[in-house]
This record gives sequence, C-alpha cells and structure tokens, in this order.
Amino acid sequence: MQYPTLPAEKFEQLLTYLDTLGIDPNDVLAAAGLVDSYIFQQPKETSLPAVHYSRLYKCAVTAMQAIDSRVPWAGGLGTDAFEMLCRAIIGSGTLREALVRAERFSAVLEPVTGSRISIDIQDAGVVLYFFWKDEEAADLFAPVTWYRREGASTVAQASGLVVWHGLLSWLIGHSLHAERVEIAGAAVSDGYTGALGDALAVTPVFDAPATAFHFSSSTLDFRIVQNQDSLEDFLNDTVLQLIRIEQQPASVSESVKRLMGNDFSAGVCSFADVAERLYMSESSLRRRLLEEQTSFQALKDEVRCQLAKTYLSDPTQKIGDVAERLGFTEQSSFGRSFRQWTGVTPGIWRDQLIASQSATDGERCCS
Repeated sequence: MQYPTLPAEKFEQLLTYLDTLGIDPNDVLAAAGLVDSYIFQQPKETSLPAVHYSRLYKCAVTAMQAIDSRVPWAGGLGTDAFEMLCRAIIGSGTLREALVRAERFSAVLEPVTGSRISIDIQDAGVVLYFFWKDEEAADLFAPVTWYRREGASTVAQASGLVVWHGLLSWLIGHSLHAERVEIAGAAVSDGYTGALGDALAVTPVFDAPATAFHFSSSTLDFRIVQNQDSLEDFLNDTVLQLIRIEQQPASVSESVKRLMGNDFSAGVCSFADVAERLYMSESSLRRRLLEEQTSFQALKDEVRCQLAKTYLSDPTQKIGDVAERLGFTEQSSFGRSFRQWTGVTPGIWRDQLIASQSATDGERCCS
C-alpha cells in the first residue's frame, strides 16, 4: 500500500498562515508532536508523510476555531460543525438522502457558520451550490497582512467544493465525477487553477454567478457504503482520508465489503446485486476486483470469516446460531467453510481462544 505524501512547502504554508492569524505555529507544532526543523530545514519540494500534515491540520483547526467558529477554515474541514454534519448524514441509504439531510443541516447552522449549501436536483443533472458571505468572517479568514489575501474569497469557496467533493466521494466509496465546477471569484493563478483542476478532475470556471459543483442525476441513487465505524476513522484523520481520495483510486474491494453488511441471515447478496448498487457493469466490477488482486468470492469469505470470529468470541452464542446468522442453512456447511478459512473447526477455534484468554489472565495475576 502506498502512503500519500505532500511537499514540505504545504506544511510551511499552513504554519505561515497561522502566524499571520496571530497563532503561534510552535504551539500547534507541539500539539501535533512535530518540530519546526522537521519542516523548515527541508527543501520545499521534499515529500513528507501526509499523515503528519493531517495531524498538524487537525491541531491547526482547533486553534483557528478558537478565533471564530463562523469562519469556514478550508471549507469548514475539521471543525465541530463539519463533524456534526457527517454524523447527521452517515445513516443515509443513498447519496440523494445524504444531500437532502446535508442541505437541511447547513441551513440550520448558517446563522453560526455563515455558510450553507443548496441542492438543485433536475433531470439534466444535480447542482451543489456553496454560499458564503460574511464580511466580518472574511476579514478574519484573510488578514490584511496575508500575502494571499487578494484571492482569499476564491480560495475559500473553492476549498468548500473540494471538501464536499471529497466527502461525497468517501460516502459512496469511489470518486464522484464532476461534470462542471464554477467558482464565484476571479482566478488566483495558473498554478492554483491547475491544482484545483487536478483535485476535481475537471477544469474550473471562474467569475461565475455562483460557486457550484455539477454532477449527473444518476449518481443520486448511489448507495452509501460507509457506516458508523468507518466514520470514526474518517473523523480521526479527515485530511488524510481526503488526500487518499485525491491521490489514490478508491478501493472497490472495501466498497463491496461494506455493501455486504454484517447480517447474512436473509442470504448473501449476489455479485449482480452488488454491481448494480455500485452502478457498475458486472464485467467492470470483475475487472476492478482483479486489478486489486481479489475476487467477489474471496471478499465474501473474508467478511464472513471475520464475522464468524466475532460471533464465536461470544461464549453465549451457539455455533448453530452463528451459522444461521452467516447465511448457512446447515451447521455442517458452516463448519466446513470455517475450516477452509482458518484450518480448524469453529469449536476448536473457540476453545483455543478461551484457552488463550485464560493464559493471558493468569499471566496478569502473576505479574
């Protein structure tokens, strides 16, 4: 697995911005467990782990929120409002439902955040509008001493769209295709335009009447493949997760496993059903899984094996009940499959687990 990186210059820009805001960069570095020499004594193009930037940014947002929570620092990424938005939409079944919930949530928070989104669903496509107009917050976001103040409004609105594109892509498990991106602000530079185009995979249009993200209406029925557990990981390292979406193709395997769920008592979903819910042809899904060096059957076995271990670790669960929960019509069939997965029968695996736990407890008592 490749771990994403960012140039040292990106770290330096964030710390310089904090200094402009009147925040001591060293305090934020210390909170993130980093030191300034790690960043400033490197050539600007040196690649540093994105996980360190994610940690630094999370601490930076905490400091920036203390100035004013209304300011949409990087589109609100990492703020309390962003976290609560994610928690409000994670239970949605489809992208349509998630967007409707998000629109209602942002409208409620607009008096606090000064920003909101609006969804326009038409037969020809969907438009996600991003609005932010708060002069006082704008002055806080772009102090007069900041060298990038001139394009601050453009950057704020474009950042909001990048965050929303990343969030929606994460929800459905693969990159959401943007058909058109419009920014209600002047172009900052050729370099910024290129970077924004790379992030959204479409050339942005500037000086537009409104800041908007256009995509196909067919995507509204895409299933949400994330859940409460994956949300916690996402919130712990949001910036890193979004960088991965931007720099690396989304894992189809993970999307397939999440769509399988954790209840097989009503049967195991078919390959055709999973392909349909991912809005992919069966041949495309098969090819993508082959590229990831796996198969539908292997993923199904992996999910059921992990669930079986989880259920068997509870001594009150009868093996027959575990077999039924995993979609096996007979306990013997489950036993044969479990032995293929682990090399031992469910009963022996449980006995070994109990013995291991007892030995661990005995060591603790003696220590």
